[in-house]
Amino acid sequence: MKTTQQHPLEHRAWVLRLGFRRNLLRPADSDRSDRVTHIELFFDLIFVFALTQLSRYLYANQSWVGALESIILVLALWWLWVYTTWVTNWLDPAKLPVRGVVIGLSLVGLVISTSIYDSFGNQGLVFAVAYVALQLGRTVFMVLALARHDPALHSTFLRILLWLSVASIFWIVGGLMPLSVRLPAWLIALVIEYGSASLGFRIPGLKAPGVDDWDVSGPHIAERSALFVIIAVGESFLVTGFAFVDQKASVLGIFGLFLAFVNGVAMWWLYFDHGEQAGSKAIAASSEPGRIARLAYTYVHAVIIAAIVLTSVADKSLLEHPEGAMTLPVAVIIIGGPSCYLVGLLLFRWIVTRTLLVSHLVGLGLLALAGVAATVLTPLGLGAVTSVVLVTVAAWETIVRVHTGTTDDDAG
Repeated sequence: MKTTQQHPLEHRAWVLRLGFRRNLLRPADSDRSDRVTHIELFFDLIFVFALTQLSRYLYANQSWVGALESIILVLALWWLWVYTTWVTNWLDPAKLPVRGVVIGLSLVGLVISTSIYDSFGNQGLVFAVAYVALQLGRTVFMVLALARHDPALHSTFLRILLWLSVASIFWIVGGLMPLSVRLPAWLIALVIEYGSASLGFRIPGLKAPGVDDWDVSGPHIAERSALFVIIAVGESFLVTGFAFVDQKASVLGIFGLFLAFVNGVAMWWLYFDHGEQAGSKAIAASSEPGRIARLAYTYVHAVIIAAIVLTSVADKSLLEHPEGAMTLPVAVIIIGGPSCYLVGLLLFRWIVTRTLLVSHLVGLGLLALAGVAATVLTPLGLGAVTSVVLVTVAAWETIVRVHTGTTDDDAG
């Protein structure tokens, strides 16, 4: 008598049997395999508000403690976004279950955005619970979606779920505790999350495949990250624009607004004129696409986004106190944003092309000199110097590209 052969995955652990029968993965070798979908862009809209709230928090807390708190928040926001980007790199947002989950994640992201400004105050528990719900909920869905269709990736996400569950304890405990405990608890949670990713989500004593050989879509990862850079630059214009309209029109205010615009253009130019396409090309050509995607986009882009946020805070400071006293926090903010941005781009290009950008090194040297001279400059004057440095580096890169014969279509 003929018997029906059962799929071998049906004999695995109970959690696998709970997996979705429908294959939710992106179809291979089709126009949907690399495409960024509209629902992903909808998810990104939530982070416009989140970044605005983050800039507002950093501006209101210009101290070393405030800086550390802001670093924790920007790393947490980036981790939420980049994990979701990895998930939609594999799952097909055109399929209704995936689309529904992304909408649900957007709702939770809105709660995070509304609570982020007071996350180190009365809204700490709200922020922590929403953060944990988004991280764990998305990962559980990924585990169920992969159970029957990609055993290797499913195993990795089970380990991710375990690491995130451990980190969640510190997020919740921190949300319940006063600031003296909250800050170190959340710092430990981030160390667990970022550290586990750097270790390939391995668990001591358990042999498991790493993430370096993950089959990822280079064009999708690169485009999603590039779009988020644009969102961050757009957020900087929002912060500056609101600061400008809230004060009386003046020559200094107009000049400060102009400098903010120049900074935005220079940052956009530095990212998109030459290097934006380099990442997708490197991933496509690499035998370890997961390693490049993890280093260049998961980690280095966190520095790039943080730099843009910091620059937006500096632009707001220039508008509101153009001729105020030069203090150490103000100088650090004005110099720090462009410096971190150039460092991020340096690391990015080194990882994807093994190219050391001399122009960026010179730019960092000029910014260091500007920092030394900050004591004899007004905030507006120091801002003008940093803008000139960014424009100089951007122009240098474009001149080099043109002289080497790289066309506009081949840039990067």
